[in-house]
Amino acid sequence: MSVDRRTFLQGLGAGALGALAGFTPAAAAVRPLPAFDAANADAFWRAVRAQYPLLDDPIYLNTGGLGPISQPVLDTVDATTRQLQQHSETGHSLLEPARAVLAHFIGALPEEVCFVRNATEGNSLIASGLALAAGDEVIFETHAHPGGSFPWLNQAKLRGVTVRLFEPDTTSAEANLARISGLVTPRTKVIQVSHITCTTGLVFPVEAIAEFARARGVWFHVDGAQAAGMIPVDVHALGCDSYAFSGHKWLGGPHETGVLYLRRDRLEAVAPTGIGAYSGELPQLPGEIKYSGAASRHEYGTRNAALIAGFAAAVRLQESIGRERIAAHGRKLATLLLNELGKITGIEVLTPRGDDLRASITTIRHARADARKFFGYLLEKHRLRCRPVTEQELGAVRISTHVFNSRADTERVITAVRAAARDL
Repeated sequence: MSVDRRTFLQGLGAGALGALAGFTPAAAAVRPLPAFDAANADAFWRAVRAQYPLLDDPIYLNTGGLGPISQPVLDTVDATTRQLQQHSETGHSLLEPARAVLAHFIGALPEEVCFVRNATEGNSLIASGLALAAGDEVIFETHAHPGGSFPWLNQAKLRGVTVRLFEPDTTSAEANLARISGLVTPRTKVIQVSHITCTTGLVFPVEAIAEFARARGVWFHVDGAQAAGMIPVDVHALGCDSYAFSGHKWLGGPHETGVLYLRRDRLEAVAPTGIGAYSGELPQLPGEIKYSGAASRHEYGTRNAALIAGFAAAVRLQESIGRERIAAHGRKLATLLLNELGKITGIEVLTPRGDDLRASITTIRHARADARKFFGYLLEKHRLRCRPVTEQELGAVRISTHVFNSRADTERVITAVRAAARDL
């Protein structure tokens, strides 16, 4: 875009936009949360639950698929949309404050954060942007979500890239690193893992894999769709080259929001494969595009600023609750499920039992009922909204426990699964 136009638009800060559109952009207020008291934790989590307009019937246990939005996020999106539309403004000046919020949340620099529509788009930008040739190898796990596997399979189809797969090991982090190591050859260019798998909730040893990849000059990308918002994520500490996640899962952000983190010193390794206004500068035609010196070069065209403002509001709510507290709460409920469901005859727990291999997802399989029948029974007979896991023919049901779930919810799951073991 024109340097003059870009400079003008960037100069329209929040104050200028407020004068133009009649408001000063701000996130909607979070309803006050009580001070956390471990002796009375239920009161705190009831106050968190009150932030969500989510109905109590059915009990929602599918955050791994789609995270419900809180009222502050809805209010932010609604207010921002309405006020921008009063003067038909884009709200572009809202992006940089939101970028700073997201960067701080994941331990990144603002210039390392690119707004995308979801983790799939972030994964795709890496797969299509790296300079890979026919015969170059990419390693990832068999339990990768389609949003993590399809971008690489597409590169296999388009450029002849070779995909090499490994089956996740549920016994130890070291075993998973060994499985990756066993696939590495001189042609290996990329290693990707899901930070947490969407199937069984296995947590990969991302830091150790990053160190392994870096020592061999291999790009390491992480699909963090199931991690960001469930557990604390610090991308600099992890040591990966790139990391993608969605806003619409564990963060409770609006649909079509997400982030691609691209480490600053690796920026030039990923070619922009779709560009437009805001990707760079070109004073006039003909001429040569000068790409933006930040990960935002992969953003282009007009964005829905209200959604991104809502994304930042979702992060602020998580920070008000406490990231470590969120992780501990979801894990505590999942541990209760893991222990009790594992005692039921005819029910197999697929989620790893090792403390370092699991978080807030519990996946179970019924000995006599397939995934859809098991899922349907839990929903229709016991009003529990889980998620069938048909990937890799697992034939299981996944249960996600998050900030709006309670011990009573998990006890209801245990009762329902006991009934399913008897009835199905």
